[in-house]
Amino acid sequence: MPRRRPAPFSRVKPNGFSLVELMVVLFVIALMAGAVVLAMPNGAGDLRREAEKFAARTIAARNEAISTSASVATIVGPAGYYFERRVEGRWAPLDGRSLTATDWDEGTQAVIAGQGDNAPANRRVIFDPLGLASEDLRVTLSHDGNAMVVTVRRNGEVAVSGQ
Repeated sequence: MPRRRPAPFSRVKPNGFSLVELMVVLFVIALMAGAVVLAMPNGAGDLRREAEKFAARTIAARNEAISTSASVATIVGPAGYYFERRVEGRWAPLDGRSLTATDWDEGTQAVIAGQGDNAPANRRVIFDPLGLASEDLRVTLSHDGNAMVVTVRRNGEVAVSGQ
């Protein structure tokens, strides 16, 4: 029986990972971290949504004035905003679901243009049955260094813009 010769170099299977395997794992981790960073909400999007919600509700108040042939007011202040309708010579809160009193989100600051030391804390803009506003209004909303401006013009136009 022939004798078996031992192999000059025995191949021992190495323990651990190859460089290619480590690179693939690092790439996958970096890809997942990038997806998480992109999915994180930022304050600018939330502030834009808040400004657009206020503008949409103000437009709804103007449309309410046109459709009911009654004056409707938007009252804006540092804490939030609400809507009223002129009924029998008196202002009464609107009871529509979308036109209820709303506070600004936590951390949002509202600056109403034209408010000086003597000006009232809240500003009232009245829409007549034609949809025209009683005065121009400019509300600057800011949060975490981001700012959005909601403008109401006398012709009833409501616009949202970044600052």
